[in-house]
Amino acid sequence: MISVIIVSYNTCEILKNCLDALFEYSKGIDMEVFVVDNDSHDGSADMVKNNFPSVLLLVNKENLGFAAANNQAFILAKGNYIILLNPDAFIRPSSLEQCVAFMDRTPRCGLCGGKIISPAGLLEPSARRFPSALSKLLALSGLRGKFPQSAILNYYEFGGFAHDRPQEVDWVPGTFTIVRKQLLDEIGFFDERFFIYYEETDLCMRAKKAGWQIFFIPDAEVTHIGGASSKTRKDKSFDNKAAQILTFRMRSEWLYYRKNKGLAGLLSSAGVEFLWYVVRFTKNFLFPFGEASYKRSAAVSIIKQIITSLRDTKFGSFSPPIPW
Repeated sequence: MISVIIVSYNTCEILKNCLDALFEYSKGIDMEVFVVDNDSHDGSADMVKNNFPSVLLLVNKENLGFAAANNQAFILAKGNYIILLNPDAFIRPSSLEQCVAFMDRTPRCGLCGGKIISPAGLLEPSARRFPSALSKLLALSGLRGKFPQSAILNYYEFGGFAHDRPQEVDWVPGTFTIVRKQLLDEIGFFDERFFIYYEETDLCMRAKKAGWQIFFIPDAEVTHIGGASSKTRKDKSFDNKAAQILTFRMRSEWLYYRKNKGLAGLLSSAGVEFLWYVVRFTKNFLFPFGEASYKRSAAVSIIKQIITSLRDTKFGSFSPPIPW
């Protein structure tokens, strides 16, 4: 048996499409499906109850976050393998079979992720190395985006890797992941201090430290919309791709660095981002051309959020009370 876990927050229509695709392309597979609803207000829970009676529905009265919601289902899951699937990710044919087959023949693989495809048919980053201050600088400077095929400038996302064969990696996005139950029994579930973002990176770090392997596999695919749940938060500001809530990303990032790389690691990552936007503000103050006013304002906003998130997390040593 495999256990599929979907955590939903205000994604009713997208969630229905996700479940339709899941059941369409899992015929003949011994499978149980959990949907954990994180206090949605758009009828998501009722939709699941009415349209998918075989789904095991867990309804939370407050938004517990991604890590804690998955952990609720981890406790109940009976499968040898657990599939984590975002509600805005749609399984493609044979993906589940390919995941299970790879895990069966790779006993030291504790967790693997498949190929993530955008609605336009483009490959999204699906294999990554652990984040660092250098990888952040390359992203902020735009060098990583300008040279995506560079093995040096896009080292973080395996630049130049054709995504056409299995590849051992540091971590894979939680968008579509298969986890060996034995791994969770050995190292524990998600760290619930991460409300959203970085929980899968932290889990992969712990798995690596325990001697497990993490893989990307090309034969399992999902179509991914991206940021569907986050975009329902109209009260928050987002990154430049409108996929992640900035304050939440920063909080989780500081928690991750403090936990896994100590205070020095936290200061290096936060420092790079802080100094980048100080320089950006200064440049557009001294040379006010084009959209300089907007760029100055945006830089100030991000600097304030860096400072606030560092204060909120006590420099990565404290997770603010939920819901964030």
